[in-house]
Amino acid sequence: MRHSVSVCRFAAGFLPLRALFAATLLASVSVALPLPAASEQIHIELNRLEEHGGSCRAYLVIANPAKQSYSGFKLDLVIFDRSGTIIRMLALELAPLRAAKTNVKVFDIADISCGTIGSMLVNGVLDCRDASGEVPDCLQRISTSSKLAVALSK
Repeated sequence: MRHSVSVCRFAAGFLPLRALFAATLLASVSVALPLPAASEQIHIELNRLEEHGGSCRAYLVIANPAKQSYSGFKLDLVIFDRSGTIIRMLALELAPLRAAKTNVKVFDIADISCGTIGSMLVNGVLDCRDASGEVPDCLQRISTSSKLAVALSK
């Protein structure tokens, strides 16, 4: 009986150290990777899909509320079918993105029916430039949503 009590005391004493370690780790990560303010986030919304010939036409609404314009903004976009299998990868240029402006980008997903698309993933940002040059960590500047049953995520 004493043996199980000492194990419980040890385990109980160990848990606060774990919590302290986790809190320290989270604090250091949040300091190392500051997220852009909501006013600087580029929001990308999947707004509409429609059949167009033998392809699916997609409409993205891109809101850039920041004071910063982008002369280059290219996404690595992955299209998944309803079972989660990758059916297409696209390099999608959204630039120019003007400061404090909302734009609509229309693009065709060739030889794919809209009904087969299950989700879309912003896998990365291939190009992100403003007037001063390359902008780091642009993926962190993106938030996503969808008005459809087809999810858009990052």
